[in-house]
This record gives sequence, C-alpha cells and structure tokens, in this order.
Amino acid sequence: MSKTILTGIKPTGEPHLGNFLGAIQPALELARNHESDDKYFFIADYHALTTLKDPALMAQYRQIIAATWLSFFREEKKCYFYFQSDISEIFELYWILSCFCPKGLLNRAHAYKALVSQNNENNHDNDRNINQGVFSYPVLMAADILLFKATHIPIGPDQKQHVEIAIEIVKSLNKYLKEPIPIPKPIIDDSIELVIGTDGQKMSKNYNNTIPIFSDEKALKKILGKVQTDSTPLGQPLNPDACNVYKLLQYVTPTDRLKEIKNEYKSGSIGYGHAKQYLLAQYQEHFKHAQNNFFNLIENTSLIHERMAESTQQVQLVAKQQLAYIKSSLGF
Repeated sequence: MSKTILTGIKPTGEPHLGNFLGAIQPALELARNHESDDKYFFIADYHALTTLKDPALMAQYRQIIAATWLSFFREEKKCYFYFQSDISEIFELYWILSCFCPKGLLNRAHAYKALVSQNNENNHDNDRNINQGVFSYPVLMAADILLFKATHIPIGPDQKQHVEIAIEIVKSLNKYLKEPIPIPKPIIDDSIELVIGTDGQKMSKNYNNTIPIFSDEKALKKILGKVQTDSTPLGQPLNPDACNVYKLLQYVTPTDRLKEIKNEYKSGSIGYGHAKQYLLAQYQEHFKHAQNNFFNLIENTSLIHERMAESTQQVQLVAKQQLAYIKSSLGF
C-alpha cells in the first residue's frame, strides 16, 4: 500500500537539534525507505504567525527553514518542498474542517489549555493574549495533513494530540466523501521522546536552551560550554547515564565511538571539559555535509527560490484537485 508522508517546521527561530531529531531525521529515513511514495515537507509560516509578528524576522526565518529542508534532501526522490502560505487551498480547507470540528475538541488541546491555566494562575482573564489562531491551530494542522491525504506524519511527541484531532475531524468529514481520506498516523521516535537542551530540560526556543544545527565553531563551542554538569572533579569516574553532555552525544555519535567515550567516562580518564570537546567534534561531523549545503543556499538565495518554485507548482496541482473533490462532495 502506498504511503504519503508529510511534516513541517515553523519558521520561528534558528533550526535546532530538536527540529532535526523530531522532524527532519525521521523524514529523511522515510524518504529513503519509501522512494516511490510522495513526500511533502513544508515551511509552516502561517502557523508561525500565531506568535511571530515581526515582518523582517518572518522573512528571514522563512528562508532559513527552506534552506534547512533543502540542505538535508539532495538526492531523495519524490520529495516536495513548499511554503504553507503559497498553497491557498490549505486555508480554504481549514474553514471547511472548522465546520466539522467540535469546539470541545479544541478546548481540550494541550497548548490552549496550558495558556488558559497560566492566565488563571496569574489571576487574568482566561483568554488574555490568546488569539484565535492559537485556539484553532490544530484545525489548520489538520488541513495541512488532509489536503494531501497524508498517511504518515513524522512529528515530535508534543504534536501527537494535533494529529489525533485531525483523525477525529477526518472521521466526521469522511461520512460525506465517496472516497474517504486515509486516517493519518503520527510517526514518533520513542527513543528521542525528550530531546534535552543545554540546561538538561526539554529543548525549546521558549526556554532559550536550544543547540542550532548550523553554526560556526566558535559560536557552537560557546553554546555547548553552557551544557550543565555536576561538580565531579577531574580524575573521578563520571556517570554517563546522569550526564547531559553524554545524553547529547547519544544524538550525534556513531555507536562504536559512543562506546569508547562511555568507557572513558567510567574509567575517570576524562572530565566534563574533555566530554564537551568530544561533543563539539561529533556535532560538527554529524552536520558537516548539510551545513555546507545550507550556507551555500543562504549565500545564493536564488537557488532556494528556484527549487521551491518548481516543487510548489506540483504541490499546487495536487492541492487544487483534492480541494475541488472535497467541495464537490459537499455540494459546492
């Protein structure tokens, strides 16, 4: 049975390790294992508008995330890249799906509930500083997925509920369609359920603890130097299972090399300074080829525009056809 793979990244900051592990790496693996299937990878710029209102930053981050996608995908077949905002059919479908989505479903969305709870704790009105885009975010995500009949959605664990909401919406819509839209399946790597940041907590732009994918050596060394460790003195054995540096090494280090480093931890032959040097080296090696591609694209933005434009045309044809079918099925 053929698959359709789809995932996106919001342009709200520099792409970081969490983006890579949660979306890009699983997308790459699926693309390589399913060459004959369609793969849709997009820049979720209208999703970003819920929080990012600075026009200059929006333009900058859109280019950066586009270059990020393109720098990792060089030879993979049947991969389509596009800006969400360039596919107008997504937003027309968003309204249609809104009419099939119970409001109570959105009331229970984790992100919305967290903001309401925060307002309550601070004795504010429940909906203070919560825009409609934040509330209906899951419906727009459902439109992203269902317009292309996506079957497999590589995401981080924090996005799982959004796919579950899309499933509930498509079940309601399918009652009116002669050819039902497939039920999407979230693809989550349980081994990286919680990607830690420099402070040992969940990596998030909100916590200012991210590690960028693309950075020069000097800046990256400074960031990795901030990774929190305990006070075990040099010469004493280190516990790799309790070490944030070692946890980060696990994300970017080949198995054999990781085993060597683990033995050095337990023998006491290295300290945290050495471990951070290892992390710097492994991190640079892991992203070396993608980083070269990335900076080439950023320095030649016409290459980004050319590749995106060609791909977008094909995406628009699919989107137009699918939306027309849904509208016809509903009597329009």
